Amino acid sequence: MKIELTKARLSDIENMQKLVSPEVESGIILIRSSDEIATNIRSYILARDDSGELVGFCALHIHASSLAEIRSLIVKEDKRGKGVGESLVLKALDEAKALGLQKVLSLTYKQSFFEKLGFVEIPKESIPEHKIWADCIKCKHFPVCNEVSLIKTL
Repeated sequence: MKIELTKARLSDIENMQKLVSPEVESGIILIRSSDEIATNIRSYILARDDSGELVGFCALHIHASSLAEIRSLIVKEDKRGKGVGESLVLKALDEAKALGLQKVLSLTYKQSFFEKLGFVEIPKESIPEHKIWADCIKCKHFPVCNEVSLIKTL
């Protein structure tokens, strides 16, 4: 399967919301309003298959001049295990390097996936406080979180 990676456009938001909806409902991915996605549209990288169908996306969210986060990583269920997620994360890491970032964070239930890409587990207590209050408080699992914190040094 050939995958094309592109930056998101505002016209992609509706399809992005449809793709992520089941994972948001189950609490795997944090809800983002369409307005929030629009405000951060330049952060998103999309994956499309040969037919042009949206099959995945993620965002590289910058927290500080040295730290960003991979967030909202989603791959369409029937396309999982085919390298789509890896391609998205690697593209985001390339972008992070080009921006001069030093570290990239991930909060995930898929620890082994990120470890395969060079991320290492860190204590949740080491995550910047503004991340907890700005994002985690919106989660239906807060404050009892089973996600694993991982970081990759670039």
